[in-house]
Amino acid sequence: MKYVYLIKSTSHPQQTYIGITSDLEKRLAVHNSGGSIHTSKFKPWELITSITFSDTAKAIAFEQYLKSGSGRAFANKRLW
Repeated sequence: MKYVYLIKSTSHPQQTYIGITSDLEKRLAVHNSGGSIHTSKFKPWELITSITFSDTAKAIAFEQYLKSGSGRAFANKRLW
């Protein structure tokens, strides 16, 4: 299983992050412990949305879509 997830910084609410993982709890713990270069300065993070995929290719495609212009508009309207 793959998870596409959206997290938001609780200390800097304007900061958001979209990612993909196979272990959601462990990945969120990495973000909150400062183990990710891109998110360490805005910790702690809270999980806003996660979508589970059984097909890895579909999960990757959805994550890439969410990081595109139209995908961000969709996420802002429906997922955040």
